[in-house]
Amino acid sequence: MRISSSRRLIAVLSATAIAVSLAACSGTSSASDPNTVVWSTWGTPEELTRFEDFNQEFMKRHPDISVKLQPVASYSDYHSKLLAQLTSNTAPDVFYVGDDKIGQFVASNRLMPLTALMESGESQTKPDDFFPGLFGAAQTDDDIYAAPNDANPDVLWYDKAALQAAGITEDPATLAAAGEWTTAKYLEMNTALKQAGLTGSMFWNYWATHYSWISAQGGSAFDTSGTFDANTDVTSVEAMDVMARNFQDGTFVVADTLPEGAGADSVFVTHKAGFFSQGRYTIGTVTSAGVQDDYDIVAWPTPSGTPAPTGVAASYLAINAGTKAKDAAFTFWTEFLSAEGQTFRLSGGGNAVPSIKGADDVVLEDGYPAHAQTFLDMRDIGFAAPPEEARVPGLSGDVSDLMLKLYQGNDDAQTALDEVADLIISKSRS
Repeated sequence: MRISSSRRLIAVLSATAIAVSLAACSGTSSASDPNTVVWSTWGTPEELTRFEDFNQEFMKRHPDISVKLQPVASYSDYHSKLLAQLTSNTAPDVFYVGDDKIGQFVASNRLMPLTALMESGESQTKPDDFFPGLFGAAQTDDDIYAAPNDANPDVLWYDKAALQAAGITEDPATLAAAGEWTTAKYLEMNTALKQAGLTGSMFWNYWATHYSWISAQGGSAFDTSGTFDANTDVTSVEAMDVMARNFQDGTFVVADTLPEGAGADSVFVTHKAGFFSQGRYTIGTVTSAGVQDDYDIVAWPTPSGTPAPTGVAASYLAINAGTKAKDAAFTFWTEFLSAEGQTFRLSGGGNAVPSIKGADDVVLEDGYPAHAQTFLDMRDIGFAAPPEEARVPGLSGDVSDLMLKLYQGNDDAQTALDEVADLIISKSRS
């Protein structure tokens, strides 16, 4: 699934609106036939075509079950539509939820608890089949309420042509393989790119950017109890100060702020930036521009050169707790998420990385990019959106607003992180 839409098309519903809508939800399925599964997601026309193909294959295997897709073209419209369906008792049996919304839906008590079903004999998706760092706010101490349908680690894509134009002769992936992909080396390359009149790196302003950089530099954003502690951790404050200074002097660019018609994708495929933090979907961007041979990927740099956990964007598949088609819905859910189902959906140049064991070949099948294994390595040790942030309506977007002030030079790192800490406390209590 094209995860980048969750940061390109931000449409944060207010906490009040979500609370009211969820309070009114009955959880009733839109289908009254126990053998009909209605499911919903967002997606591009190409993605929706692949989903329809999956539906047809599923119904061939299960001629007693009918599957109907309710697509919503835009991520920005999707969750408000789903909430309206829940309010009007027309919600689908199975549906996608974005990683910035999943905590709110879990808290609504409208999602079916799944652990027992996942551990049953009918399941093709045991809890341990998934990479544990990807559940995020979909899992509580009590149960699992949704599972990641696939994932996208934010790797650093880099343009070999841009690096060469800046006089850089070392290859980031080669350095990484030798354990020499350090923060110092990365910043040195970014300085050279800026001096050559190019953008060093582009990042989207969302949780994975802030917390990946902190983690990669050895810092901590949330402690083991779930308390935000980046403002009291010296390493984290220093890391964000370095990142902010690079944004402020133009070495780094906030991709969200680029003008329409000259967006980050355009900048990248025209060799005007050295690095771009994105997921596997970037294959489509560089391939459609016919410049794919100039690009490769590398993990985020660390002070020592040893890889560290970084952010993995995800979306989740949930089952309506009020479905009238529980057995059929779970059959569809578990096959959609299974290794076979993810292989079907992501093969042939798919735009995400499997969230479940046994489907990794789809990432390596075409040998592109050259270091595609990096996607898998980063997924294996990565982390999903922090539950403490994802569970509070609108909080993730508000945190990013504060971070943008830092990146634009309107705050210093300590002040920005203190404001984030206060915001999280305030919104978590409200």
